Amino acid sequence: MLGSITNFFDRIVRRYLPDAFIFAIILTFVVLVLGLVFTESSPVDMVEYWGGGFWDLLEFAMQMSLVVVTGYILANSPVVKKSLEKISSLAKTPGQAVVLVTLIATIACLINYGFGLVVGALFAIHVAKRVPSADYRLLIASAYSGFLVWHGGLSGSVPLTIATESHVLEEKIGIIPVTETLFAGPNLFIVGSLLITLPLLNRLLMKSTQSVGKIDPELLALQQSKMENVEVEETVYDKEKTPADRLENSRFISYLVGILGLAFVIYHFVENGFDLNINIVNFIFLFLGVIFHGTPRNFLNSVSGAVKNAGGIIVQFPFYAGIIGMMQSSGLSDQISFWFVDIANEFTLPWLSFMSAGLLNFFVPSGGGQWAIQGPIMMEAAMNLGADTAKTAMAVAWGDAWTNMIQPFWALPILAIAGLKVRDIMGFCVMVLLWSFIPISIGLLLF
Repeated sequence: MLGSITNFFDRIVRRYLPDAFIFAIILTFVVLVLGLVFTESSPVDMVEYWGGGFWDLLEFAMQMSLVVVTGYILANSPVVKKSLEKISSLAKTPGQAVVLVTLIATIACLINYGFGLVVGALFAIHVAKRVPSADYRLLIASAYSGFLVWHGGLSGSVPLTIATESHVLEEKIGIIPVTETLFAGPNLFIVGSLLITLPLLNRLLMKSTQSVGKIDPELLALQQSKMENVEVEETVYDKEKTPADRLENSRFISYLVGILGLAFVIYHFVENGFDLNINIVNFIFLFLGVIFHGTPRNFLNSVSGAVKNAGGIIVQFPFYAGIIGMMQSSGLSDQISFWFVDIANEFTLPWLSFMSAGLLNFFVPSGGGQWAIQGPIMMEAAMNLGADTAKTAMAVAWGDAWTNMIQPFWALPILAIAGLKVRDIMGFCVMVLLWSFIPISIGLLLF
């Protein structure tokens, strides 16, 4: 039965879900129409909101582009390739391959979402090489399914924000330590349940791949070829080389700048504790890549291959910024939240916050951005109803993470690395979405 359901969603998605860029355009017009119908905004207003917000995610788009680029560079280094290949050797069968990829990706995303996105995709490629009979689409979907837990992990933006002094809502809710959010019973139950069940679920989804057919094996060969072609043999140092050639092939320069970068990383952690944010992850990946490639020339050759994968992010993220601009400026995002608050009580508010956040995430696929919009509304409601503010905040976080499974925004880095389209994995991701609804709801309602 599970295979039949998966096949159904896979056929629907592969037939009707367009490329992620087209999805972003369609979503733009959906939000525009909703703003006209449910708010007092005029067509001119909505266009102004869209254009005014179009470039608001430039910094974030650069960060996510560097997630792909630096991750690709690091994975393309001999040291990391050997390490990933060694771990991937634990998988001997397609079933073991799916379980191993899911576990590694989930644990990595609990540590840091940017780290998990890159490691999951790259590890899936290495496992696919090791077990070529495994379904490549399912392996990449398994890697992305690990992203489901990110907001309940160490880089969750909502729990970390409200645990920080001087956050926007401090006067209203005070400072809520992570012991009441990340390390509280509801979150531990949800994370633990997903960590155990996601590998098993993805393993069961293998049955659906038999009738669907596997991805073209030439795609995997092409991805591997792209990674290998950017490597060059170390240039031999001799007297005929120009000064420029000697600089480009100098290990001393790579090690010098690499050590400088790692010195800052050490300083960062000494001063800030275990603050593994997206910038420091990119920083670590970048300078480890410089060191592991040995010479500036080898590093730059790897960069040339890496930047080709960031095109989708660069083009699509401004459209999502425009969507967020329309949602926020028109008041549509507030209305969605209030619709759920109006029917809530002390007991149901966290779960309804989760549902409203899941819906809002389609249009505002950014944990921090969504909290800025929805957080004040839900915290005010929690205080008025006498509901648990910490649990309600985590409910918003889990709603944001939940519908990421069927929102192409966050899948773009993994898909870029894997060389797949969003429709290739979304049939599987729908099943992950449906299953994860159960443990998340139990955690929010019964704990």
